Amino acid sequence: MTAQKQRHSQQKTLGIIGGMSWESTESYYRLINEGIKDKLGGLHSADLLIHSVDFGPINELQEQDEWAELGVIMASSAQRLQAADVDGIMIASNTMHKLIDDVQAVTSVPVIHIADATTDAIKKQNLTKIALLGTQFTMTQDFYKQRLIDAGLQVFIPESDERTEVHRIIKQELCVGQFRDSSRQYYRQVIKDLAAQGAEGVILGCTEIGLLIKQADSPIPVFDTTAIHAAAAVAFLLGED
Repeated sequence: MTAQKQRHSQQKTLGIIGGMSWESTESYYRLINEGIKDKLGGLHSADLLIHSVDFGPINELQEQDEWAELGVIMASSAQRLQAADVDGIMIASNTMHKLIDDVQAVTSVPVIHIADATTDAIKKQNLTKIALLGTQFTMTQDFYKQRLIDAGLQVFIPESDERTEVHRIIKQELCVGQFRDSSRQYYRQVIKDLAAQGAEGVILGCTEIGLLIKQADSPIPVFDTTAIHAAAAVAFLLGED
């Protein structure tokens, strides 16, 4: 942090790789600013730099499993943010944490991991059995699920056909701002089924799901990763992390 910045700000500067989708990045911006306002009061707001990428081509590359190319895109975004003198970076997407190593490899600042923040929130409630909803990538691949398991959690995910529909709703509805009652009902039933299997809580492991599903929709505690990650951002900005 430069001396000039230290004189004029009570905060660090956080860089956000967003736009995946912009629907959830908008929530991040609001939640982080609300958190800073709550902590500092008055007219205070968050010291943020957001690089909002074009999600169209990124989504296509995801569906084509072109992760190496996506890693290049994410690394480029991180470098642009570091060049702007941020003190830390966050990726405003659960799925794109698959590429966190690509981001960290080209930056010298910390990257706030969404799964770690979520694990901390779960452990504060003394839960060990957790359901995970998200994209197919997040629900099934080790970059996310194994991180939870390594932290001591037992992870429940939906059956194959349910995972397909959960993924479809995210990509074809939530990411384009469509919030249908039928889809809300579908998620409610999936959560109910996972709770019946023994899940004590459910991770909304896609940053768009929290736009559709609230605590009132679930018989077990809901862990909204967007809200949890945003709270971690506030703690980082204020040096409380």
